[in-house]
Amino acid sequence: MKKQKSFIFKCSGCGHEEARWLGRCPECGEWNTLIETAVNAAAGRAGGQRFGAAGRGLPQSLPLSAVNPQEGGRLSSGIGELDRVLGGGIMKRSAVLVGGEPGIGKSTLLLQAAAAAETRGRILYISGEESAGQVRLRADRLGLAGSSVEKIEIVCTGSLEEIETILNAVKPVLIMVDSAQTLFSADAGSVPGTVNQMKFCAFELIAWVKEHDAALFLVAHVTKEGLIAGPKALEHMVDTVLYFEQNDKAAGLSGTQECRFLRAAKNRFGSVDEIGIFTMGERGLQTVEDTSLLFLVRREGELPAGVATAAVLEGTRTILVEIQALTIPAKGAVSRVFSDKIDSARVSRVAAALEKHLGLRLSDQDLYVNVAGGIRITEVGVELALAGALYSARTGLALPAGMVIAGELSLTGEIRPVRRLAARIKTARSLGFTGFLGPAPEAVESAAVAASAPELKIAGDIKAAVKLIYGKGR
Repeated sequence: MKKQKSFIFKCSGCGHEEARWLGRCPECGEWNTLIETAVNAAAGRAGGQRFGAAGRGLPQSLPLSAVNPQEGGRLSSGIGELDRVLGGGIMKRSAVLVGGEPGIGKSTLLLQAAAAAETRGRILYISGEESAGQVRLRADRLGLAGSSVEKIEIVCTGSLEEIETILNAVKPVLIMVDSAQTLFSADAGSVPGTVNQMKFCAFELIAWVKEHDAALFLVAHVTKEGLIAGPKALEHMVDTVLYFEQNDKAAGLSGTQECRFLRAAKNRFGSVDEIGIFTMGERGLQTVEDTSLLFLVRREGELPAGVATAAVLEGTRTILVEIQALTIPAKGAVSRVFSDKIDSARVSRVAAALEKHLGLRLSDQDLYVNVAGGIRITEVGVELALAGALYSARTGLALPAGMVIAGELSLTGEIRPVRRLAARIKTARSLGFTGFLGPAPEAVESAAVAASAPELKIAGDIKAAVKLIYGKGR
């Protein structure tokens, strides 16, 4: 009988398999990427470890009503802003992918979360980029000492086989991997960071945490466009995808502290509207729970033209931000919009509504829009304040200093209701603002708004809003 081959040739770039060696992979077209791989090791590992070797047999179905709801419990990371973005804490048997620019604080966040996590179980920190001594130096610099680090086990390797051996020996409840691009397995090729390596290693680690009632954090590198590097399938495999963003000094911060924003692009166990705000200092990342004056520029006297204060929602939190607008004659035949903190398409729609319904010519102007503090705003409630800033910049008429604006502006010039209007007004009043311009409250909020804001100015459309701001003659 012909003996069955005990090896195949697998492409290290795309994972394509061939029975014999070829100089060029027929799937991805790369040269010299087919590597000899043992068939028995892969088959034994995939089949034996998952089913027969563990002695668990084949998986069995059971009624959903018989599932213990405690299996989906959460544990606190000890960092309030991280828990907020995750939806209330770290969900057991879940995988979280954390991406961001180099040096923004991804490794610092994971190390601080490992030290502050409210659990009695062991925590495994896997570093494929730094040595154990370098991680310890960072922990000392962050002031992590004593009992907070005694529960942390550290291993510096990228080998999946070594990691799985340590996982089965330590049985951690929380696993931090820094980073996904440094993981590799002999069954998926010999080059770390390839598409096949990342998918294979991530799948194995995610399967382990779901079987052992643990949670996994994976740090991921990003491309120059700011997206997570590697296969898009990696984001589909995990339960939560977090992005770290950085800005210049926030308007209300002093010294050299910089602001960091943690956002969820995907969250199977919570909302993606929440935002975590941190400052980076000598002691690492510090949470910012009170954002009342963080994004407002402190100035005395009247506001300059082109500035409006908006009340926007970030998840369950209401924050006040300063919208800044500038209009100058277009340098070319076509006007342009320069806005990175508010979607430029939204700026163009608001400008078109102003030109149509107020006769304010903006089509021959270059529009510059900025948000003080560098926070990115996606909520529709910013549109009326944006319209006010653009109108002020074009006409040179400053808005009243004590006024806060919120509302959605439609293409027909109408101002539509926004969510949680009473909470926005309450936040504005607590900061000393005396006026609030917005739409009529919804029926469910009418009583709360009437009790908290007798000074609310209600506008039904953009023309009425301009009259309420500047008087009847405008």
